[in-house]
Amino acid sequence: MLYPFFAMLNLSFVQNDAIFSQAGKVFYSGLTLDNYKNVFQEIPLSRYFFNSLVVAVITTIGQVLFASLAGYAFARMKFPFKNAIFLIVLITMLVPPQVNIIPLFFLMREMHLIDTYQALILPGLFGGFGIFMMRQYFLGLPKDLEESAKIDGCNLFQMFFKIALPLALPTVATLALFTFVTTWNSFMWPLIVTNSEGMRTLPVGLAIFKGSFREITLWGELLACSVICTIPVIIVFLLGKRYFINDILQGGVKE
Repeated sequence: MLYPFFAMLNLSFVQNDAIFSQAGKVFYSGLTLDNYKNVFQEIPLSRYFFNSLVVAVITTIGQVLFASLAGYAFARMKFPFKNAIFLIVLITMLVPPQVNIIPLFFLMREMHLIDTYQALILPGLFGGFGIFMMRQYFLGLPKDLEESAKIDGCNLFQMFFKIALPLALPTVATLALFTFVTTWNSFMWPLIVTNSEGMRTLPVGLAIFKGSFREITLWGELLACSVICTIPVIIVFLLGKRYFINDILQGGVKE
């Protein structure tokens, strides 16, 4: 399972004319940085990377914030038609994302947001999966914690931000990781909603770069792009994995 990633990293430092002769080896000879230099010269890769990073980070923060607030409301608050509204939220999870692309495109067009960061970010800020995940976690929180907070004078928002949300860090980290990876790898929506080269994200730029090959495929440069696309996802996972623990409360309340 790990070997393709190892091969991708190593072959990205091999000259194009020597890649197939080096394939299959554990250690490669004649390593060079020319593939990475050529990629940055041939396409605006830094711009693609910046666009993907901005979209993924803002979408992840917004998704976590809105899903946490909505999940806490569905779990703890009482308001009319709460169960019916939550059922509608769950139903949205059954609709394939491809079905929403055309209505979303027309909506972005009517709002004059085509080829902007807003069009790339807004549809990803809300999702039924995140709301469902956060609601299920908050339902399992002991009510004794909130009752103690009320005695100490905390209002609803203070209980959420000071009690519930800090305890939900493992679930928040999981949702953030899923959202970041999904947004970072998103291809279809950025391809449809962007027109200019300056607004393309990494997956779209990588596909267009690959499609620009005519007689010969520049495998070394293509692998270099793939490595650059993979690095942020690995970093995010390494930063968030320590929150993936089983005992979430760790004795926060003793019954």
